[in-house]
Order: sequence, then structure tokens, then C-alpha cells
Amino acid sequence: MFQTKNLSPKKLAAFTAIILSVPISLGIYLLEGQWLVGLVSFAVIFLGSYLLIFSIVQNFIYRKIKLIYKFINQTKATRREETYYKFILPQKSIDEVREDVEAWAKQRRQEVDVLKRNEAYRREFLQNLSHELKTPVFAIQGYIDTLLNGGLENPDINRRFLEKAGKNVERLANLLQDLDAISKLERGELKLSKQNFVIQEVIREAFESLSIKAEAAEIDFSFKKGCEKPVIVFADKEKVQQVVCNLIDNAIKYGKAGGHIVASIYKTDEQTILIEISDNGIGIPEKYLDRIFERFYRTSGGRNKDVKGSGLGLAICKHIIEAHGHTIHVRSKEDVGTTIGFTLDGRKEG
Repeated sequence: MFQTKNLSPKKLAAFTAIILSVPISLGIYLLEGQWLVGLVSFAVIFLGSYLLIFSIVQNFIYRKIKLIYKFINQTKATRREETYYKFILPQKSIDEVREDVEAWAKQRRQEVDVLKRNEAYRREFLQNLSHELKTPVFAIQGYIDTLLNGGLENPDINRRFLEKAGKNVERLANLLQDLDAISKLERGELKLSKQNFVIQEVIREAFESLSIKAEAAEIDFSFKKGCEKPVIVFADKEKVQQVVCNLIDNAIKYGKAGGHIVASIYKTDEQTILIEISDNGIGIPEKYLDRIFERFYRTSGGRNKDVKGSGLGLAICKHIIEAHGHTIHVRSKEDVGTTIGFTLDGRKEG
């Protein structure tokens, strides 16, 4: 179907000129009674109307549109852009120009939204970092002030307070170490030393290192049935062990007394291995799932539990797995449990 709104300036000028010249030349023909006079009249009126209308559209309307495009690009036009404005732009219909402007506006809205999210994230990060640093520093300050104000002379107090101050110093050192680690990870400075190893052995070692904490929480550990057979992956063993330890540690922290942790290993294809750590703990509300890998982020339920840590563990895990060229994901449901999984390369020959 013919639509005038999609016409380019030239087509619009020609269409308008025809509308003007046909009835006028037809009227002249009827008055004069000579078809040659009518034909010449049509040609003259059409040509004059076309040039006039095209000139108006080109010099007034598309001149403004050219300024709009320059404003969109926000730079002095290059030779290539000037060629575009001179030859390509006049061929576009008003609708196509409108679509270009709408696409630009949409892109700018998206950029503004990203900037707003980044600014909110920056404020939240600084607030969380301040909180994580203040907690051990103020605790250490309190213990030292107590000792200096007479507690040092009391043998029942001095050793206990020094031990508590020492634990907070260790917590502060771990936080700074994790901050340094994640800073290097985000700058892409992580160097991987990949090798073939059995992933079940790394998972078993991680749980054994956390067995005392698991026993205190009355949480047991097992491999999912059918996942006991050794599976070899090609990755940085030390870094993968750090990831597994962190995931199991979180499963213990947010688990239920008498609960269990299950490790699953699957071959998704010949090149990829999927590793999952599942628990039947408190779970994570769906609205928080997209944010658990952010630095210092804790859900409301996690904040209510008496758990210690830098708040950087999952963020570090994410960067380690992504440095291997793979992804980490989470599935969870409140009061049912959480599963966090990640993929690695399978055995590499030679």
C-alpha cells in the first residue's frame, strides 16, 4: 500500500508536484483545447513545483535534521560524516530519521540507567567497606583502651582481651588480603597454573579442612549417588580449591542444624564439567539471587545470622571461575536450600 509518510524528500517533492501539476495542466487543456499546451503546462508546473518543494525541504527541514544528527554525535563532523549528511541523509524518510533519533534516545536512557546503577553500587560498596573495616578496628580499639585503663594489670582480663584483639586483627588482615585479591582479579592480573586433577579429591579435601566447623553445626557431607567416579578437570587446582572451600563454608554457615551438603559432578559434554555444591539450609529469596556475587553483598537473612567473613568470598569465586573462561550460577529457594554450580574444562590430553 502506498504511504506518503515513508517518502524520501525527492519522492515527497515529486509526489506533491504531480498533485499540483495534474489538475492545473488539465484545467489549461480544457480551457485552451490543445493537448500540446496542456502537456507543456504540466511539464513546466511539475518541474517548477518539484524544484521549489525539494529546495524548501532540503534547505529548511533537512538542514534542521542535520543539526539534530550533529547534536546526537556531539562531535565535529568528519569528512565521512559530512558525506553522509550531504548524500545519504537526504535519501531518508522522516520516519527513518525519527527511528534513528528514537534509537539514540533509547541508548542514552540505557546509559543513564547504567550510570545510576553504578553510582548506587559505588555508594553501597563504600558503605559496606566502611562497615567491614570499622567493626574489627573499633573492637581492637575497645580492647586496647580497656587494657590501658587498668585491665592490663588484671591477669583474668589481659590475656582474654589480647586474644580477642588478636582475632580482630586477623579478621582485618583477611579482609585486606581479600580486597587485594579481588582487586587483582578485576584487573585481570590473575595468573592460572592449569593442570589435570580429579575434582572429587579437591572437594573431599575442602570438606575435610572444614570438618570441625561442619561437625559443630551438625552438618554432614556426601557425593550425590552416581557422582563418586573420578572426573578429571583441567584448571588451576589451588584456585579451584579456594572456590570449593568457600562454597562449602557458605553452605555450613547458612545451613540448618542436622542438615547436609551434597556435591555433584556432571559431564555436560566432552569438553565441559559441571560441579555443584548443594545444601538444605535457609535458602536465598529470589529477589536477591542476581546480587549474591557482588562484593560485600549479604541478604537480609544472611545479615541476621551470626556469621563472620569478609563478604568477598562469592565475588572472588566468580572472578576465579570467569578467569578460567567459565561461569558460576545459583539456584535457591527459601527454607529449601541453595545450589551453587560452576563449570570447568575437562581433561586436556598432552
